[in-house]
Amino acid sequence: MADEFGKGLAIGTGAGLIWMVLAGWYNTPSFEGAQLTGPGPENPGAYDALGVMVKNGLFWFAVLGMLTFWVVIPAARELQGQLAE
Repeated sequence: MADEFGKGLAIGTGAGLIWMVLAGWYNTPSFEGAQLTGPGPENPGAYDALGVMVKNGLFWFAVLGMLTFWVVIPAARELQGQLAE
């Protein structure tokens, strides 16, 4: 179980860190206003659009990765153990 926790923590930490960096670049219009949750760029270029897509993908990778390793896999193993008895 510690192995799954470590994998989920690594996914959440790594993807969350990169998400925060990209959100700081693309979603922080000013330091007095909304930070990390502000509106995205209005007319993004090719690289900006790619950065925003990667940012959104990393957010969901972090959330779903942590849920997979912390909830789904342990529940599946517990269910498998119950059905094997």
